[in-house]
Amino acid sequence: MDAEGQKHKPQSGLDYLRELLKDWHGSAMAETMNFRLIAVDDGSATFEAFPSPKYYNPQMRLHGGYAASLIDSATGCAVQTKLPAGIGYGTIELKVNYVGKIDAAVKRLLCTGTVIHAGRTMLTADARLTDEHGKLYAHGSGTFLVYPKK
Repeated sequence: MDAEGQKHKPQSGLDYLRELLKDWHGSAMAETMNFRLIAVDDGSATFEAFPSPKYYNPQMRLHGGYAASLIDSATGCAVQTKLPAGIGYGTIELKVNYVGKIDAAVKRLLCTGTVIHAGRTMLTADARLTDEHGKLYAHGSGTFLVYPKK
């Protein structure tokens, strides 16, 4: 049941994310960090983000947690596209490689996650964080445990 007490029919992860795209209402985390899901397909998900100085670390560049959150979100949603109705997932490992300085001069970031392996109990995915011109700023991978939703 949702917050209004209405029942919803079970949906696959891909169907759920497609519905979310039609009526975007991101999580509080996504709203706080100014990023949103912009595309999904079987085995992939893409987010866009808009860095600003409010996410800077003391070195006056984007805090690494911002890029890590985007990579976790993109890989997680890519994994979700592979899941049938009634199955949830959780990140059990996340690896991030930072390869370029990100600051507010990078107006828009894109992060695309792609499933590498879809097993019965674990899935893996990788992601690339780039600007609109394809310049790479970070890349990473994640491992996800799947489980029945209660």
